[in-house]
Amino acid sequence: MSRVTLTDLASLYHGGKPKGITSVCSAHPLVLRAALRHGRETGATVLIEATCNQVNHLGGYTGMTPQDFATLVHSIAAEEACPPELVILGGDHLGPNPWRDQRADAAMLQAERMVAAFVAAGFAKIHLDASMGCAGEPVALDDVATANRAARLAAVAERTARDAGVPPPLYIIGTEVPPPGGADHALAEIRPTDPDAARHTLAVHRQAFADNGLDDAFSRVIGLVVQPGVEFGNRNVIAYDPAPARGLVAALAEEPGIIFEAHSTDYQGTEPLSRLVQDGFAILKVGPELTFVLREALYALDLIASDLLPGYGTRPLYSEMERLMLASPDHWRSHYQGTAGDERMLRHYSLSDRIRYYWTRKEAMQAVARLIHALRGQLVPLPLIRQHLPQAEAFAAHPLEPEDLLVDRITDTLRSYHTACAV
Repeated sequence: MSRVTLTDLASLYHGGKPKGITSVCSAHPLVLRAALRHGRETGATVLIEATCNQVNHLGGYTGMTPQDFATLVHSIAAEEACPPELVILGGDHLGPNPWRDQRADAAMLQAERMVAAFVAAGFAKIHLDASMGCAGEPVALDDVATANRAARLAAVAERTARDAGVPPPLYIIGTEVPPPGGADHALAEIRPTDPDAARHTLAVHRQAFADNGLDDAFSRVIGLVVQPGVEFGNRNVIAYDPAPARGLVAALAEEPGIIFEAHSTDYQGTEPLSRLVQDGFAILKVGPELTFVLREALYALDLIASDLLPGYGTRPLYSEMERLMLASPDHWRSHYQGTAGDERMLRHYSLSDRIRYYWTRKEAMQAVARLIHALRGQLVPLPLIRQHLPQAEAFAAHPLEPEDLLVDRITDTLRSYHTACAV
């Protein structure tokens, strides 16, 4: 069939022909390159999303505004000859979360400015998430307050789209999602969203939009974020089990214009992902797994260079990343517990992959550049590839282009999602 777009998903699912779209949630240039190259090769929709903490009108932790992020994506797409019509940009968890330590009026003002910046920059998919309490409020707001704030942000998005002369965005609502980046502890069970809770979320958002004259905007709500019962911790993964989610899936039949969006689907593998798509979880968000496999490949190349090249040193990339994380522990310290040895292991190998916050540091980029320069054009013997990176045997005994190998390793995960989405 022809390429599946976001507005196709509900009719396909409710028509008995479910399909999915992968949502790539990363700002790493090599991950973006892999997604865009894969889109060019397959002709599939390339949905790339940025979170409110990662990218916002003040720069986020990446230092990028929405326009900066859009420019980066489109420039890589041009380099990869990925047709621009394949690329959709999305904003994830757009709301007051980055400013929740402020009073609600100040935090929501910043959230409004952020939403306006995303829409003006051409982000066509907006996840409205105003569920978190601000200073002086409960940690989590009730559904009515959440919906009213979401409607306030939708009004800003609608007005910005009109003023900027861009198409009004599609919306995702709902906030019952796993912790961003995975849980901090070992997991045994994750319960799916209660069907009545999903119904109530839709009902109160529909009413809040109507009360604010936003019926047209609500007609562009294409998905509801729910918890299907999937998650990953630092050390383990809870795979999708369709049985506990049957009631939730049955509730979806009552909303023919809606599909579910599933967060934290990382590390599920093709079969569980396929079952998610079959059950109406048509947007599959993945992020940490993509940078995890990138880190795997970088560390493997670090070992290969250490074994192959006199003078390269012994795992200098690993050593530099360890030094950076110890010098600036804010991104991992509260998430990793245990002995000093446990913490060291998790800093580098946790499934939540909090090392991803450090790759944009100058020292990390220099260490990666040195590794790539050292191996570029080298003939890596097959036995050495088999020792450290057996999945990449095809790269042995040919002049090595390290960036192509890294992109291939990321793309291997994207292939799994692509297969699942085409059920």
